[in-house]
Amino acid sequence: MTRARIYKPARTAMQSGNAAAKAWLLEYAPKEKKSPDPLMGWAGSGDMQSQIRIKFKTLEEAEGYAKRKGLDYTVLAEHTPKPKLKTYADNFK
Repeated sequence: MTRARIYKPARTAMQSGNAAAKAWLLEYAPKEKKSPDPLMGWAGSGDMQSQIRIKFKTLEEAEGYAKRKGLDYTVLAEHTPKPKLKTYADNFK
């Protein structure tokens, strides 16, 4: 049975908004280990499913897709950052 994980990615350090972090992602687990290419030295494998990332608006949509396709999936908990309360005057301390 094919394994997959469903999660909501954290935003990168270069993002200040939350628009890109609203979608849920489904990623397939790799079936084989990556190995270095003998010519270039880049890491790669013959597993094409490990390159697929499917975006969903809600967790329910992602779970429904996984159930329809017969995937053995794991849902990772959503990370919500704590807001840092700071005043404008704190910039000059």
